[in-house]
Amino acid sequence: RTPPHLQTHHRRHLAALDAMRASPDHLLSHRLKTAVIGEDESGVVTYNTSLVALLNHYGTVPRACQPYRAKTKGKVERPFRYIRQDFFLARTFRNIDDLNAQFDLWRTGIANQRTHATTLRVVDEAFAEEQPSLKPLPAIPSDAVLTVERRVSHEGMISVAGNYYSVPDTTRKRVLEVQNHTHEVRIFEDGALIATHPVLEGKNQRRVDPAHRKAPPIHRKKPEKTPGIARRSLDFYGAVGERMAAQGAHQ
Repeated sequence: RTPPHLQTHHRRHLAALDAMRASPDHLLSHRLKTAVIGEDESGVVTYNTSLVALLNHYGTVPRACQPYRAKTKGKVERPFRYIRQDFFLARTFRNIDDLNAQFDLWRTGIANQRTHATTLRVVDEAFAEEQPSLKPLPAIPSDAVLTVERRVSHEGMISVAGNYYSVPDTTRKRVLEVQNHTHEVRIFEDGALIATHPVLEGKNQRRVDPAHRKAPPIHRKKPEKTPGIARRSLDFYGAVGERMAAQGAHQ
């Protein structure tokens, strides 16, 4: 499985905390680079500083799974297998919004109402008993920021986490500063904010803000010339009319 991008990893943590409406003392995590960046010979784990800063805002400490220990790793993996087998099988989705809507109904109506096979407790009831021991969420949610520099393509796009976002046609510099917030991409030129985009999910997605593109120039269509007929001045036609009138008088 491809590891998630750092900001995607952060958004998933925030969504989980928001769904629980509380935060735990510790958060068990895989040893992905978005969580664990090293371990010394004595077993002391070094965590991703961005993740530590995010969880610190909620009073939570990351805890990595023990390597090659199925008991802790299984606690992380087993719910995903249950979701794949019980929710995704034999379902179809019109789009991501439809998937999320169906998942929310399944989660509240089926998954959380079942008796857990290991604890033998109803999931919703067990969580209701444990929630008072969790910490309340802070009044202001975290807005973790990852700042990077990105080069503007010849199409007026920048790449962030495998997706592409537009910048205005009036942008002068070819390298811009990008603030990748948990839910928004902000693009700066010389310290000035020039573009904002909601974060795209997945890979190779594109978002173009219509306001970033100049309207094409209007080309007025020239009147078509009638073949074989030359354009002449009004004086010419006036002279022809006088000659025809004189010839008619003589006749």
